[in-house]
Amino acid sequence: MRLPIRLPGLPDGTLSRAKGAAVGGTLAALALAMTACAPIQPLPEAVAHNDVTSAPIGNQKAADGGDLVMALSAEPDRLDPTTSSSLYTRYVMQTMCQKLYDIDAQGKIVPQLATKLPEVSNNGLTVTIQVRDDAVFADGTKFDAEAVRATLDRDLTMKGSARKSELGPISGIAALNPTTVQISYKKPFAPLTAALADRAGMILSPTAVAAAGDSFGDHPVCVGPFKFKQRIPQTSIQVERDPLYYDAKNVHLDTVTYRIMTDSNIRTANLRSGDVQVADSIAPQDVDALSKERGIGVLQVGSLGYQGLTINLGNTNGVGKPPGDLNTPLAKNAAIRQALSMSIDRKALVSTLFNNWYEPACSPVAPSSPFSSDASQTCPAYDPAKAKQMLTDAGVQVPFPIRVQVTNSPDSLRYAQALQASAADGGFALTIAPVEYSTLLDVQSHGSFEALLLGWSGRVDPHGNMYNFLATGGGNNYSGYSNPAVDKLLTDASATTDQAARAALYGKAVQQVQADDPVIYLYRIHSLTAYSTRVAGIETFADGVVHLSNAAFVKK
Repeated sequence: MRLPIRLPGLPDGTLSRAKGAAVGGTLAALALAMTACAPIQPLPEAVAHNDVTSAPIGNQKAADGGDLVMALSAEPDRLDPTTSSSLYTRYVMQTMCQKLYDIDAQGKIVPQLATKLPEVSNNGLTVTIQVRDDAVFADGTKFDAEAVRATLDRDLTMKGSARKSELGPISGIAALNPTTVQISYKKPFAPLTAALADRAGMILSPTAVAAAGDSFGDHPVCVGPFKFKQRIPQTSIQVERDPLYYDAKNVHLDTVTYRIMTDSNIRTANLRSGDVQVADSIAPQDVDALSKERGIGVLQVGSLGYQGLTINLGNTNGVGKPPGDLNTPLAKNAAIRQALSMSIDRKALVSTLFNNWYEPACSPVAPSSPFSSDASQTCPAYDPAKAKQMLTDAGVQVPFPIRVQVTNSPDSLRYAQALQASAADGGFALTIAPVEYSTLLDVQSHGSFEALLLGWSGRVDPHGNMYNFLATGGGNNYSGYSNPAVDKLLTDASATTDQAARAALYGKAVQQVQADDPVIYLYRIHSLTAYSTRVAGIETFADGVVHLSNAAFVKK
C-alpha cells in the first residue's frame, strides 16, 4: 500500500481548508528559509520511543453495540484486494476481508483463515495450506479451499493485479479437498506466507466475484467481523457487523465509519470534541501534548516501510508494463540521481520537521528487520558540494530542474518545500506540484510524472518492500526500473530460506539500487494513532494498519 507523506501538523485548532493551506504555506516558507540559509545545528539528540501497539479492553466491560467513527488522513482507493495500493484501503479491508495469515504485535505471522502455518515440501516446490471449515462469506457462500484457489488465481491472472509479483513463480494451485489448498512452484519461494498475510491472502466470495467481476471493489464481499455497507466518495466508508462471521460473539460494534479528514488539525479537533473516536497519522509536533490530555490515548509503533522520492526512469506505458525510453537526462543518467540523493540532508529534515519522532532512511529494509545488514543500512553521504560538481561533470543545466508531484495537504507541502531547499544546495531546482492523494495514486500508476513523493507502509518480509517496486515488471514498479543484476539478487533471495543468505542478498541489492536511485529513500515514520479512552480493543502494528475489528465502547 502506498501512503502520502505524513508530516507535523499546524497549530492546534480547527481550520477551514483554505485557511489551513495558507498557514501550511507560511510554515513551508519558514522551513524553506531555515534550510536554505545554513545547515541546521546542533541537531536534537535522537529520542527512543517505546512501541504501544494496543489499547486492550482488559478488565473493562465492553458495551454491546455502538457506532465508532475513525478519521482517515486520506481516501482509500478501490476496495479490491487484487488491485488496491493504498494503506487506507487496508484499514477498511481488514474489518471486512480476513486473510489466510496475519501478523501480531511482535511482527510474527499467525494463522487467520488458515488453521496453521504452511507445510512446505523438502524441495520447496509444494506448499500445502489447511483452511478453516467454519467460515462463511458475508453473502452466505461457504468459505473453502476452492474459494482460496479462485482468489489466488484471480490475483495471478486479473489485468491490473498488483498481487501477481507478490506470489512468486507459481506453476499451479489446486483445492485437494474442502480444507486443503496446494500451491506448486517452479522454484522455491520463501516469502509466500508473508504475502498471504497481506492483500494477496484476502479471500473473496466466488459468488460475488462471478456477479461483479472487475466491479467487485464497489461492493466487496469477504469473510470478516464486518461487511460493506456504503461508500460516499471523498467523504466516508461504512461497514456493519456481519452476523454470519464465525466469531461474531466477540464483535462488539454495530458499525465502523471511516471518515475522510485530510487535515491533521481537523482530525485532532474532532477527536477532542468526541465526533470521532480514533484518528490516524497524528502530527509528530502535536502528539506529546495530545498524549497528556485527559480522555485521549496514543498508540505508537515504528514502521517497516519508508517514505521516498520515486524517479520515473521508464514508466511510459503504465506500471507493470515493459520499461520504455523517456530519453531525459534524469532518467538516463544515474549520476544526476546520485547527486540528488547526496543533496538531501535526511537527518536535519527529520530532526527539524518531525520532532525526532521519525528517523532517516536510505533503504527499503528496516533496521528492525531480521534481514537487515550493514550493507542495507549504509546511507549515501550528505555532500551538496560534491553533488553540484557531479552535475557540472554531467554537462547538464545547473541548477538542474525537476518537477516533483506531492499530495496537496499543508503538511506534505511543508516537507516538500523543505526538501526543495535542501536540494537547492546541491544544485537542484525542484518545482513542487501539489495534487490530490487519489490522483497521485493514478499518476504513479500511469507514469505521468518526473518525480513524486509517496511512501510504503512496509511488510514483515523485505520481498514485500523490494521486489514489487524494483524488479522488472513488478506490480508496484512505478519507476519503470529495470536492472537484471537486481532482478537476480531479489529472485535469489526469495528462493532460499537461509536468513543470513537472504540478508546478504538484500544488502547487495540495496547497494545497486543506491547506485541507480530509482527510489531515493528519505525517512521512516512512527505510526501515531490517537483514540478516545471511551473505546478499547484498538491495535496498530508495524505494517501501519490500524485494527478495529475487536474494538468496543467501554462502560465506565
